[in-house]
Amino acid sequence: MKFQAIASDVKLGRDVKIFEFVNLYGCEIGDETKIGTFVEIQRGVKIGRRVKVSSHTFICEGVEVEDHVFIGHGVTFINDRYPRAVSSAGELQTDRDWKVVPTIVRRGASIGSGSTILCGIEIGQDAIVGAGSVVTRDVPAGTIVVGNPARVLRKIEREA
Repeated sequence: MKFQAIASDVKLGRDVKIFEFVNLYGCEIGDETKIGTFVEIQRGVKIGRRVKVSSHTFICEGVEVEDHVFIGHGVTFINDRYPRAVSSAGELQTDRDWKVVPTIVRRGASIGSGSTILCGIEIGQDAIVGAGSVVTRDVPAGTIVVGNPARVLRKIEREA
């Protein structure tokens, strides 16, 4: 028995690996991507090719993840700057009561376990977000950020 909830509107690339206890709906998952246990990916999310999404991660509507990205365990994305349960009239909010704020994770970036990624930001190409960081603003390409709020630690130096 499979314990997966994969809606019929999910677009899966070739050779995607999906483990047990996932919830996917209205999203696109690129070729050779791996989705770990206890992951939810919401509608409108685009995940690139050869991405690794580790267990217990939540990727909400409005997020785009380019190719070759690593997302650690227990990473949470947020898509609303001012979340509320009810409208100004006291009624439970619906989709009409707020606007999705998009976030993009560029090619080759890595996000450490336990990080929270606020909305409206860009994590640059090949950047690294240290474990447990809270990302509140753009992360420059090729840098390492750490902390709460995440701050640039240093540039990434690559060997020739």
